[in-house]
Amino acid sequence: MAEPSLDDLETPPTAVAELAAAALAERTGVVRHDIALTLGSGWGEAAERLGRTVAVVPAEEVPGFTRSGVPGHSGTLTSIELEHGLHALVIGARTHFYEGRGVRRVVHSVRTAAVAGARVMVLTNGAGGIRPHWKPGTPVLIEDHINLTAASPLEGATFVDLTDLYSRRLRGIARQVDPTLDEGVYVQFRGPHYETPAEVAMARTIGGSIVGMSTALEAIAAREAGMEVLGMSLITNLAAGIQSTPLSHAEVLAAGKEAEGRLADLLARIVAAVATDLAAA
Repeated sequence: MAEPSLDDLETPPTAVAELAAAALAERTGVVRHDIALTLGSGWGEAAERLGRTVAVVPAEEVPGFTRSGVPGHSGTLTSIELEHGLHALVIGARTHFYEGRGVRRVVHSVRTAAVAGARVMVLTNGAGGIRPHWKPGTPVLIEDHINLTAASPLEGATFVDLTDLYSRRLRGIARQVDPTLDEGVYVQFRGPHYETPAEVAMARTIGGSIVGMSTALEAIAAREAGMEVLGMSLITNLAAGIQSTPLSHAEVLAAGKEAEGRLADLLARIVAAVATDLAAA
């Protein structure tokens, strides 16, 4: 019998997630990962500060995963031992919707994390800011999102409530760590082209304050799987029409590199606070 595949639409995507979680447990020696983190542009250094690295697994060696095709992503799955005997799964192999591999692959990492035992999903990204006072290098909590991809990771008659999708409780923990953190509404476009000034103006008119090409679909899948979601954006640039210079991925990488140390320290402290909260529950 053929192994379950994400490309076979007759196969439930959770079946492949179960295979992936089993492979991770075998390769890392960790039966349960309590927190999962997807590290976007600018956030990669955080993996080194969370705790003791137990194992690093090339993503393509785990069922359903492929190495990220975007510069700035490690292409690995890392198991890290936290305080209180908890473990974190750090996902450095995000599949973006614009890569054309289908929604199932975009959210496979989230579903795998859920099967692996994660109760909290931390989603990070590098994004454009609509509010002029957000300078490049500013971290912002995601309070809600607007999904403009015209897609959903949910299949069939699956109805999921997205009220408080980006957990108010977890945002409160993050603000206890850093009271200066601002919040915004993330707008996911399909990409890979950057948004036009008119599209950014539209996003602002309908309530958005951050624009990017990831996260929203993953957050929906995390909610379906029963996880709490904490979302954070690194403002790498002001969005088109807000800043006067052309946008480029090099600019995104440069802003992320400049802010990486500060972001790593901030995220490590937030994860430690969340882990303490989970251990006490």
